[in-house]
Amino acid sequence: YQKKNTVTEHVTGDMLNEHIHICISETENISLLDIPSTLVSVEADDAETILERNRRYAEVACRNRMGRDNYMDQAVQTLNGAAKNKQTQSDGVVMVDTATTVTNWDLYNTWIRPEQHEAVCSPEPERVDGPAASLKASRGSEMSVSVGSTASTGNSEGRDALLLLNAESDLQWIKLSEKFQDCVRLMEKTVLRNTFQPKFAAYRHLPILEDADQQVESGKVDVKEDTKGPHPALECLWAFSCELTRGRSVSSMALNKKNPDLLAVGYGEFDSSNQKPGLVCCWSFKNPMWPDHVIHCDSTVTSLDFSSNNPSQLAVGMLNGVITIYNVQNQNSKSSSQCYRKHLGPVWQIRWIQQQLRLTGEEKVEALISAAEDGRISKWFLSNNGLDCTDLMKLRKDIHTKKKTTENKTEERTEIVLSALTPGLSLDFHPTDSSIYLVGTGEGLIHKCSSSNSQQFLETYWKHFCPVTCVSWSPLSPDVFLSCSSDWTIHLWRQDHFCPVLSFTSTHRAVYDIKWSPKWATVFGVISEGQMQIWDLNSSILDPIIVQSAGPGETMTSLLFPSQTDCVLVGDSDGQVTVYQLHNLQRESNQVKLRDKRIPSMVLPLFTSL
Repeated sequence: YQKKNTVTEHVTGDMLNEHIHICISETENISLLDIPSTLVSVEADDAETILERNRRYAEVACRNRMGRDNYMDQAVQTLNGAAKNKQTQSDGVVMVDTATTVTNWDLYNTWIRPEQHEAVCSPEPERVDGPAASLKASRGSEMSVSVGSTASTGNSEGRDALLLLNAESDLQWIKLSEKFQDCVRLMEKTVLRNTFQPKFAAYRHLPILEDADQQVESGKVDVKEDTKGPHPALECLWAFSCELTRGRSVSSMALNKKNPDLLAVGYGEFDSSNQKPGLVCCWSFKNPMWPDHVIHCDSTVTSLDFSSNNPSQLAVGMLNGVITIYNVQNQNSKSSSQCYRKHLGPVWQIRWIQQQLRLTGEEKVEALISAAEDGRISKWFLSNNGLDCTDLMKLRKDIHTKKKTTENKTEERTEIVLSALTPGLSLDFHPTDSSIYLVGTGEGLIHKCSSSNSQQFLETYWKHFCPVTCVSWSPLSPDVFLSCSSDWTIHLWRQDHFCPVLSFTSTHRAVYDIKWSPKWATVFGVISEGQMQIWDLNSSILDPIIVQSAGPGETMTSLLFPSQTDCVLVGDSDGQVTVYQLHNLQRESNQVKLRDKRIPSMVLPLFTSL
């Protein structure tokens, strides 16, 4: 190929002297993302203008935006940044033991140094925040000790008074602290368990610990020797009583269903001339000297019961018709005082009961049922304003039927219908079918009712001619129940017969309460005006096996059998709940035979003879 010849231009002097102008300019900015800032520095020029605009917006727009369509509340969710794990290494802390010698003068001089004197004399506005914080602040100076201090003591009398005043103040705050009170309660229970150990052991069927340093009490030995005989006997273990309950009548008792060591007792007076505010005490079987919880009520307590699903909830019925559910742990409460369907008379019986749902029949829900003076059986539930209710049954007076015989020997019936309601004084649910319950009325009738039928009674039992004060299903024989009345009589019934199987008569006294024993199928307790009776149908159907009279000037008012022991709790008109232990009754080994054979063999022949 032929190589091209490169032509080069020669630079001349004129070219070097020539002026050439070059103009350099900036190109336009290209914005890919622009996010305006919502924050402005307080040092900016327009900061005051923006603050004024925000103030006007808050006053005009934000205050009046409720109900307008231009404004809408909207929530957003922001994602948190991913957490990073970071590790570091540090040297171990070296511990050194030191010791020093401190004299009493060193402690004294450190305590009354000028800055401590000013701190003690000046008021502390934050002291009311809590005892713990105040104690920590006041004890801070005591942690530092000056060694070999030679400061002058000054006026010893003023310093002693100041030291005494500060010590008394600290002592009061220590007493008010919650931790100190918990420790005191624990120590009190520990001391009482040692003191009442023989009684507590007898109640729980535990061996009695013998103390070698303690002399044997003669009275206790005599009681044990009396109870070793062949006849049934009663031994008094202890009594729940304190200054708060002294002089108040025990109206009702209930054991906690989850914690059998917790007993709720209601107090009140039914005499209109001696009305006092109601009182509820929750006693622990570990401390019979003072209750764990105290609840003051507006009216006399007539009945109470613990919940099964929520063991801390206690339902209380009162003389003024109000029902209140208390939480014994935090003292919160729900009341029926604002409910327009509340009871118009005393609530004589209240019960928590587990009921099956009608649709499935498997899941159970807990319901609160009450019977009151106004003749209504009500079911209660929580609402926004407290408690509300629906009526399960209205206890209308029975229809009286008269029979007349004419010349043609035909019977004509004349019915007299009364629409007035009769008071419901007692209530008890069937032990196996929670939809069936018994109601004792003020006219001496016992109605068998169903939760699914609020219009009519299933059955009506006639025998009492005075108010039925208590009805009780047998927990071991579901077809049998007891009733007692102010007519001095006690009747044993079968639910499929309208006449009582057995009748018992008290010693010319009104019968207030009656309860079956949960351990023995033929044993039940009765409370009359002046005594308590224990009946055992396996031993005698004519006389009680045990009779315990009340103290002088006192009357027994209520009765309760714990489920896990051979004891019975009795409340009286002086505010005492006495724990008695039953001795020489049937053994637990005979329980099944008694439940399966004893009652049928005794009751069925009586039914066939009727």
